[in-house]
Amino acid sequence: MSEEADTESPPTGPEIYAEYEELRANRPVSRDEGEPWRVARYEDVRHVLKAHTDFSSEVSQRMQQDETSTTTMLFTDPPVHDRLRALVSSAFTPRQIDAQADQIEARCEALMKKFAASEDGDLITAFAAPLPVGVIATMLGVEDGDFVEFKRWSDTIFTDIGEILLGTPSPAAIAAGGEMSAYFLERIASIRETPRKHLLSDLVYVDTEEGRLTDGELLMFCFLLLIAGNETTTSLIVGCVRMFDERPELFDRLKSSPDLIPDFIEETLRFHSPFKATLRKASRDLEIAGQPISKGDLILPLIASANRDETVFDRAGEFIPDRKPNAHLAFGLGIHSCLGASLARMEGRIAVASMLRHLDGISLCDPHMPELDGFGAPASVKVELRPAA
Repeated sequence: MSEEADTESPPTGPEIYAEYEELRANRPVSRDEGEPWRVARYEDVRHVLKAHTDFSSEVSQRMQQDETSTTTMLFTDPPVHDRLRALVSSAFTPRQIDAQADQIEARCEALMKKFAASEDGDLITAFAAPLPVGVIATMLGVEDGDFVEFKRWSDTIFTDIGEILLGTPSPAAIAAGGEMSAYFLERIASIRETPRKHLLSDLVYVDTEEGRLTDGELLMFCFLLLIAGNETTTSLIVGCVRMFDERPELFDRLKSSPDLIPDFIEETLRFHSPFKATLRKASRDLEIAGQPISKGDLILPLIASANRDETVFDRAGEFIPDRKPNAHLAFGLGIHSCLGASLARMEGRIAVASMLRHLDGISLCDPHMPELDGFGAPASVKVELRPAA
């Protein structure tokens, strides 16, 4: 549920980090003809994310003109953004997040028990996707029977996010957005008649000095939770399994010392960042690391590159499971930092603990598939399992 969603497609495949390293060393702020400026170094990425007055999130002219847009908090600036975030934060509290622990535990156990009963399978469809989809759907009051549609909407919209922002959305994305809007508008109307005990109902009735959320703003939050929240946790779980594949001893180490799981999660977020990049627009003529940038130019802060910056992280190209400090930027920074970072971390910790209980090991069938470093989580990741004795 990060507000820092991928909006362009950075390089994919194993060569991505070699390219990032070359950019940091020789072209820290660069672009190809007609493309956004790529910002590769940690301090520069951090500055772009934090300085919202210089680097606007209103990157899409089409969305600004579209009154039916449902992703306003992601791609707006203050004061609109501040009002929406304040209203949503008043319902999406640490207490609300903590209350999800039991359902996350139950879903992990049910999914992993079924998954561990076989010697191979698809990590995405069996575990990494249905876990966050089920958690978020429950928070929003979605019935169990609607989970498949919930996931389909998320995948269809997320894979087309670049065109949704900057180009022409595909007919499939338009249809998915329309279906999802109709689904939640019906439920919002029902909730306005009779309150429920879940997050969406809390958001419908939250009332502060800023006023209540409109139907369109409520839809915005449903889209944000569904798409960003689903992709963040799914990608995090894939990253964890990648590390278990690359370094099987990590699985055994965590199995014997589960207190190391939180640090392992943080290093996975740094090493295999769920979102490789986000997008900003220069609000005025300015410079980044001495490179002149014109007002209106699009800027692509490479979060995954920043998280492997050698000048910030000791042995940046190595996975150090107990790394401290670990000031990664996986969840963004500043006013658009991830509202649901604590939920994603909780899901990651509980998911890893469940894997450790039910398995003696897990490995990728194809650890070199380029989709692992692509746009969001892959649609499929085949794995081999060693069920616990």
